[in-house]
Amino acid sequence: MTKNIDEHRIIQTLSQKLNKPAHQIQAAVNLLDEGATVPFIARYRKEVTGGLDDAVLRELEVSLLYVRELEERRISILESIRSQEKLTPELEAAIMQADNKQRLEDLYAPYKPKRRTKAQIAKEAGLEPLADAILLENTDPQTLAQAYLNNDITDVKMALDGARDILAERFSENADLVATIREYLSKHAFLYSTLIEGKETEGDNFKDWFDFKEAVSTLPSHRILAMLRGRQQGVLDLRIGLESSLEEQHPHPCIEKIADFLDLDTDFTLEASPRQKWLSDLSRWTWRVKLLTLFETEIIGQLRDKAETEAIKVFAENLKDLLLAAPAGHKAVLGLDPGIRTGVKVAAIDKTGKLLETTTIYPFEPRLDKIGSMQTLAHLIQKHHIELIAIGNGTASRETEKLVSELLAALPNCETKKVVVSEAGASVYSASELASQEFPDLDVSLRGAVSIARRLQDPLAELVKIEPKSIGVGQYQHDLNQRELARSLDAVIEDCVNAVGVDVNTASAALLSRVSGLNAGLAKNIVSWRDENGAFKDRKALMAVPRFGAKAFEQAAGFLRISGGTNPLDQSAVHPEAYPVVSKILDKIHQDITSVIGNKEALKGLSPQDFTDEKFGLPTVKDIFNELEKPGRDPRPEFKTASFREDVHTIDDLKPGMILEGVVSNVANFGAFVDIGVHQDGLVHISALSNHFVQDPREVVRTGQLVKVKVLEVEPQRKRIALSMRLDDDTLPSSRSTRGPSSARQSFSSSKKEMAPQGAMAAAFAKLRK
Repeated sequence: MTKNIDEHRIIQTLSQKLNKPAHQIQAAVNLLDEGATVPFIARYRKEVTGGLDDAVLRELEVSLLYVRELEERRISILESIRSQEKLTPELEAAIMQADNKQRLEDLYAPYKPKRRTKAQIAKEAGLEPLADAILLENTDPQTLAQAYLNNDITDVKMALDGARDILAERFSENADLVATIREYLSKHAFLYSTLIEGKETEGDNFKDWFDFKEAVSTLPSHRILAMLRGRQQGVLDLRIGLESSLEEQHPHPCIEKIADFLDLDTDFTLEASPRQKWLSDLSRWTWRVKLLTLFETEIIGQLRDKAETEAIKVFAENLKDLLLAAPAGHKAVLGLDPGIRTGVKVAAIDKTGKLLETTTIYPFEPRLDKIGSMQTLAHLIQKHHIELIAIGNGTASRETEKLVSELLAALPNCETKKVVVSEAGASVYSASELASQEFPDLDVSLRGAVSIARRLQDPLAELVKIEPKSIGVGQYQHDLNQRELARSLDAVIEDCVNAVGVDVNTASAALLSRVSGLNAGLAKNIVSWRDENGAFKDRKALMAVPRFGAKAFEQAAGFLRISGGTNPLDQSAVHPEAYPVVSKILDKIHQDITSVIGNKEALKGLSPQDFTDEKFGLPTVKDIFNELEKPGRDPRPEFKTASFREDVHTIDDLKPGMILEGVVSNVANFGAFVDIGVHQDGLVHISALSNHFVQDPREVVRTGQLVKVKVLEVEPQRKRIALSMRLDDDTLPSSRSTRGPSSARQSFSSSKKEMAPQGAMAAAFAKLRK
């Protein structure tokens, strides 16, 4: 961090941006600078920050980085201009008042070291006085130029062209003029998309954008990303312009604004004087050659940034819903990774997730060993006391589900239940280094079945092992800023893991590495210590782990749980530093911890206020009371499963009007995709999500949610299914347009293992578009 940065200024800026008191912001910034994590601060430092929650703290974390970079850039710019001896008090004041990077760069533009331009060459030739004279004197520019002819400037046109270059550069670097036109364009500019000649066939996926325009102020993120991908693939040409009627206006609105702002004595009519005509042409030149190019690059860049930010937000929210999906809990599970020619991979795991046995069955073509396959499954169910069967939702999923249904119906007194599970990312995990370390002797094809079984038991614990981008809940994720995407998704995973808490005696290294204060190295050390010494008896034993110091203990201990240890408090979210508060409570009621923890009645009549002190305020003591009443509460919902219709297995079985149950597999800005068990997700357009207006689909649905939908239209050849959650709907919604991805093949990563990385979900139907 630059030592000259004004930290007080930073705190004030953040306070205004987040609308929180400066002292709260300062306290949180101090903790972040000391290495505290957001989950730790939000949970265990409420008194210090005044109760800032994790959402505010995450925003603060990102904003702090931006504002500090802004201040560093401000100092750098001031130093640069000062070294040129061009820093006036007015310019310094303007730079100090700049509240964003764009404004700073606009102010710096005239002083920024640059390659030798035509304007600089003209200045070196002594033409700057001519440029100034044209602005100041009401004289024909050709007459003024005569005085500047020499051996280098041989004719009037050369002199006037030089003056034009000087003034055009000066005007295009005028921060206030640039800001004025930028504001105008933000309200009136359109993004135009056209097909590059000869690219019709290879650009079929982008045909919605072959002749398209929309105001930049209303363009949603998925449309922007679709067109940017089309441009990147050499199919589309994108440009910025005004509405056709304004583009044809004489003079052009932006050219007129240049003249008006600079108070140029222009006249865009045929009767104009030579000087007025020259200044009018100068305004046109400044716009066409300098500013239009500048703003086209800038606006398309801003659209990309806006779209990426929104897409990353959608991805992060979908990932959070998926990670916090209801766990089946400690149940013995049989995981099935369906396949036809290669067979169905089978893995049995016990209640703790330990792998018991694997095999492969071949109930389908070409072997068609249905009876043998059912016998094998029946044997495994009985041998390992299987309670749940997890069936991956990829190729042959419904066929496998039908096989399991027949088997369970045939088994007497069988209470085993089947559940269809998303297998997104299972193949990625199977081939990963982590999977190789977990199951070095297990065939890659069988590891996927283990992952499917475990993610039913505990989605969070299993999905943290998979690269988030492979889970298939993102929009145009391969086109996004990968650094920012990774930062955002890592933050989501960290928040989810710490919100739930981790059993230190059973968690994998991958899960432990996401705990507040830990990293991959410490996580491996914890697992190694556990393997060598057995289960941790209490939280204090963590200090024996190599490199597990006091700081790591402070940050991590409250999120690490120990069940059946020597201290019952270790299975709760009460931080060890607050154990003395619990001792005071126990002394007050004359009971021991074993009789109090989990017993709501034991604390009846007590007031948390009575146990506060200088270190532990009311928020912390209230949290302690809550934990004593219900230790280690899991914030995730109750486990439920969707029931697919037994007579619907493929898209060909669907008929308009059918009412089906399904699982929301993905949420986008234009609607939600729902898995209804036919190997192809259907789209519920945003206008069909509810009987009332929906601004954001996430107001109504979340990834992993069970929903009832009505089939509106089916296009088997194009693999498109239109659904509605308004069960009285009988026609396709048309009130709003998705106009968004020309194909969801372009929008989402696959949620089906066998599909290509960028081809997956059903398209946003043409009939749902304008």
